[in-house]
Amino acid sequence: MHELPVTQSILDVVLRHAERHQVKKIHAINLAIGALSDLQDEWIQSYFDYIGKGTLAEGAKLKIERVPVVFRCRACAGEFEADVREMRDITCPTCGKGDLELVSGREYYIKSMEAE
Repeated sequence: MHELPVTQSILDVVLRHAERHQVKKIHAINLAIGALSDLQDEWIQSYFDYIGKGTLAEGAKLKIERVPVVFRCRACAGEFEADVREMRDITCPTCGKGDLELVSGREYYIKSMEAE
């Protein structure tokens, strides 16, 4: 159910942007969502379809790209992708240390919008 407020904020941002640029119709919205996010694509689209009725975004499709999980090692500064399913006891593949910082994987943002 937490997809609803996220989806509402996406719609709000897109509509504000559309108004500023005199957009007549929004056809698609390109989103980036981190692989660690528990936001479900189907729910986001369903909520968007519902709350977007009667707006410039009515009928717009959400094109969702999943952003991979990337860690940076604090010991050697190396960056590497990690499989979400294998994140127990993860260590740097370069130096073997476990002092890691998350670089990407939890974010969500609007990349672009397809409109006329």
